[in-house]
Amino acid sequence: MFGNTPTALSLTASAANLQRLNIIRLIVLAGIAAALAYLQLQQAQDISLYTTHSIIASLYALVACATVLRLRQAWPVTDLEYFLHLLTDVSIISGLLYLSGGASNPFVSYFLVPLSISAAILPWRYTWIIAGYSLAAYSLMLFYFEPLPTTVIDHSHHGSSSFNQHILGMWFNFCLSAAVITYFVVKMANTLRQRESQWAKEREDTLRDEQILAVATLAAGTAHELGTPLSTITVLVDEIKADNANNQQLQEDIQLLQQQVNRCNHILKNLVNTAQVHSQKQQEQVLLSDYLEQLLSHWQVIRPNAQFNFTSQAGTAPTTLVDTTLEQAILNLLNNAADASPQTIAIHLSWNAHHYTLSIRDHGPGISAEIAEQMGQPFISTKGRGLGLGLFLSHATVQRYGGNIELHNHPQGGTVAELNIPYNNNEVTA
Repeated sequence: MFGNTPTALSLTASAANLQRLNIIRLIVLAGIAAALAYLQLQQAQDISLYTTHSIIASLYALVACATVLRLRQAWPVTDLEYFLHLLTDVSIISGLLYLSGGASNPFVSYFLVPLSISAAILPWRYTWIIAGYSLAAYSLMLFYFEPLPTTVIDHSHHGSSSFNQHILGMWFNFCLSAAVITYFVVKMANTLRQRESQWAKEREDTLRDEQILAVATLAAGTAHELGTPLSTITVLVDEIKADNANNQQLQEDIQLLQQQVNRCNHILKNLVNTAQVHSQKQQEQVLLSDYLEQLLSHWQVIRPNAQFNFTSQAGTAPTTLVDTTLEQAILNLLNNAADASPQTIAIHLSWNAHHYTLSIRDHGPGISAEIAEQMGQPFISTKGRGLGLGLFLSHATVQRYGGNIELHNHPQGGTVAELNIPYNNNEVTA
């Protein structure tokens, strides 16, 4: 993210910006053509001057034509490529100005055009390079240039002094304008980019909240509908247990079935009460290690065949605020690990001065990079069964705590899910 590799702009935005730059080139070429026509009429005897300008103008036209062909290609325009386009424009304009009076040419302020474009759409480092390059070209043309015949006049005494002051004033004005554009316009462009990024994140959060609301509404209806069949199952299990009091093996199976049914009833009650608990922000302050040991004990009832090894960082674990939604988020990660790995699941708790981390590693086949990037979106699942809602809801819950969930493959095989929650954001946000 912070490397030297140029990041690709949005394909639509980059193509549109490069197309606009090419339109500006065509306008400049039209101006050059008009100037050459005037030059031919007024200075027809100076063939070399006319020829040199024509060659540079033809080179600029060739660049414009090449850009049209490039815009037909499918690959995106990177920041570096756009920067090179602007650098090419500055170089060609510098050549034209060198042959047209240098710093005394009234169009020397055109240097500000590519500088302004760079400040608006490119990172600041590219803008500073263009500013420095333009300023160096302008400064050199104060001393090295080919004067036009119409500008070779005798500026004697006060006239010459006034002319030099005029040229020096134009140079100072360019320096000041370049500095203002480079600093302030870059700041304003960065502010606009940050605002657009914030708006995009808010739209994404709104969409996620709408999806969660839809799932919650469905869950509430499902909880209501499951109440009756669970009650029927509870009665039938009690009757089967009473009718087979002498069958010890069957009694163990029935006891396990009762535990699972009781767990289902407990989950449904929590689901019904979660909205009220969350609206009142009823959170519990617990010792993190004790909380996780209790949660793992409950999970062992749900997944009796799952094997795990829980380890914790040395020292006394910190305290944290929790509610039922965080418990469910962790259970979702544990269930995913149990589904992916029949072997022992490695669970490790660690912490530092800023946040705590719960690492859950399975020994399954792992996940692809594409799937890992999409985790946290609804209906994305690595299993042949399931709806992919578990990780989506876990991500949403942990984000409300100000944390995140990271998924990556372990070097020795399997997937590692890391849940990170900072201390200063432990209170759940709405």
